[in-house]
Amino acid sequence: MDSFLFCLILTFAIALGGKDQLIVAQFTDAIGRTYALLAAAALSALISAAVMVYSSDLIAGVMPPRAAHMLVAFALAIAAFELFWPKQVKPMKEPTRSIIAIGAVVLARQIGDAARFVVFAFAVEANYPVTALIGGTLGGVAAVALGWALGLARLEKLPLRPIRIAMGVCLILAALLIGLNARYAFL
Repeated sequence: MDSFLFCLILTFAIALGGKDQLIVAQFTDAIGRTYALLAAAALSALISAAVMVYSSDLIAGVMPPRAAHMLVAFALAIAAFELFWPKQVKPMKEPTRSIIAIGAVVLARQIGDAARFVVFAFAVEANYPVTALIGGTLGGVAAVALGWALGLARLEKLPLRPIRIAMGVCLILAALLIGLNARYAFL
């Protein structure tokens, strides 16, 4: 249950104002608020979370518990640094209005981002990695759905930069506490 909740909350929080959300918002403004665009973005969130959980299953059996806790601390630190990094999306054009191409672009952005690395780390630590998959998928879908619902013009009016910096500070503190606990096991 912990990995489900942490992945749900952290995936949404890290993706808030992230490139995948901004890309979906930008294409929503360009081609309209179609359900096919939302479905493609949601499917890419599912695929990216599934890839991370599958790859975590490959190393989960050989990683001791304290090392898994340290991996979670590193994932949170990486996510914090990504939150500190300013996000800007270059204007994109989709001349064919291909939902498959848009979904591929969103999936490519999601595969390498910090939100999915957090899903990977929590899936390594989890007893049931499927809970990390479900939480990461729902958090990712919620993030792209918010971009789809608002569009780029309204999304950029939100104070995303201060929110991302505040969340980054919280994640750095959490990473320090989890890392120290994994290293010294005193908490």
